[in-house]
Amino acid sequence: MRLGINLGYWGAGMDADNLAVAQEADRLGYSVCWAAEAYGSDAPTVLSWVAAQTERIDVGSAILQIPARTPAMTAMTAATLDSLTGGRFRLGLGVSGPQVSEGWYGVRFDKPLARTREYVDIVRKAMTRERLSYEGEHWTLPLPGGPGKALRLTVHPQREHIPLYIAAIGPKNLEQTGEIADGALLIFPSAAHLAETAIRPLRAGREKAGLTMDGFDVCPTLPLSLGSLEDLPKLADTFRPYTALYVGGMGSRKQNFYNQLARRMGYEREAADIQEKYLAGEKEAAAAAVPQELIDSTCLLGPVERIADRMKEYAAAGVTTLSLAPSGFTLEERLAGLRAGVEALTLAGLA
Repeated sequence: MRLGINLGYWGAGMDADNLAVAQEADRLGYSVCWAAEAYGSDAPTVLSWVAAQTERIDVGSAILQIPARTPAMTAMTAATLDSLTGGRFRLGLGVSGPQVSEGWYGVRFDKPLARTREYVDIVRKAMTRERLSYEGEHWTLPLPGGPGKALRLTVHPQREHIPLYIAAIGPKNLEQTGEIADGALLIFPSAAHLAETAIRPLRAGREKAGLTMDGFDVCPTLPLSLGSLEDLPKLADTFRPYTALYVGGMGSRKQNFYNQLARRMGYEREAADIQEKYLAGEKEAAAAAVPQELIDSTCLLGPVERIADRMKEYAAAGVTTLSLAPSGFTLEERLAGLRAGVEALTLAGLA
């Protein structure tokens, strides 16, 4: 099992330290550094900045939002980053959510599975550097009846095949991801539930495409916080607002993918309670309602030995790249988390 680092969103309050974190991850042998985007910083700019000041670590988008760019623009960005980094770019895609898609980008959040499939088809076709033409439900290239021409990508990417990941949560999205992508980006992964909530639909998609799970990258992100066993409740409290935001407020009452995931993991009543409080504006109450067990099962908390045991569980469940998000109020605390990740991986016998 490999390790990655997830820097999250630029502008989240730890920006001055992010480059040092990425450079330390590069020095320690981490395989990939991911950056995210929502409606603030964009991922390609951050990834370019990181790649220019590191040597070996891959840089990946977790995610480039599908409603933010045409598929041809995404192909241009991927080819450019892969060329500039000497073949170190990984393309992560996702549909975002209805609030961001329709509120920020003005793109209807309809038929996300079909849109994702067409989007991936067009990106991959453009990357072959053949003339780009496509007839689908959501995109037609060139537009009919006009002056448009079927053009060819002029940038030569470093590699013929750039690894393509999709951020997936729901069963149908996971199955399609297994079918059309090279990897899956997961969030709130519980090792105890991963077989049912992620691996089973991913494998079904691979089988539909006549493939196995060999070579497919299962890549969840887990927050990490070091401490003693006695510190576990306090460490869990650190992530209460984060968990409450996603389970309670990241989406509407009817459409919150993270809330639905918590329910599939057995937290039906708790997920409903968190959402009810969060949407009523009671954010502190929503955070207090998050069960410690839910936080503990979707984060890496405690001493290195405990984290090593948890890593074994994730590897046994089918995780191939474990992306860490070390928490801390100082740069040194975050760097200590990075080093602890390597130490735990070695202790677990997974390095």
